[in-house]
Amino acid sequence: MKKILLLLSIFTISQLGFSQEEISGVTPAKTIKIGEETLNFNGAGIREKFFLDLYVGSLYLKNTGKDRNSVMNDDETMAITLDIVSSMITSQKMIDAVNEGFKNSTKGNTAPLKDKIETFKSFFKEEINKGDHYVIAYQKGVGIVVSKNGKKMPAIKGLEFKKALFGIWFCDEPADEDLMEGMLGED
Repeated sequence: MKKILLLLSIFTISQLGFSQEEISGVTPAKTIKIGEETLNFNGAGIREKFFLDLYVGSLYLKNTGKDRNSVMNDDETMAITLDIVSSMITSQKMIDAVNEGFKNSTKGNTAPLKDKIETFKSFFKEEINKGDHYVIAYQKGVGIVVSKNGKKMPAIKGLEFKKALFGIWFCDEPADEDLMEGMLGED
């Protein structure tokens, strides 16, 4: 009987190690496909404000890692997914947060990227609902490709824009420190 319990315990523990963790009702995919490349789940966290869960952010990389500077600066295909978990997020609140994020990411120097930032913000003008799923991907050789619930938006070219955009979550003043650490797999 002890052997059976021991084997059952080992099996249960090993299965826990292979299961994907649920965060605020969202279970991030283990992999996602961007173009022809398969990216691996790196980590996830919750964007909170005033103790409310707003969205689950997940990071996908070719090779998992914890270096936020590499995530911001590397010219490699990678993606961030945002799963909206609160009805408190509105289109205007998201646009305001994006404005603040770009300001922090570029240390206030958004002028060179103004047109690209405006294009990116336009992706959030349609009403945002609890349960919406965004994929914000940098595809090497293509640029930033965004989709909302599977509907793709026009690509935004440029590595410098990618650096500023991913900087929203990974710069020295990220949108949410705990979210960044979760996406980097540090928690």
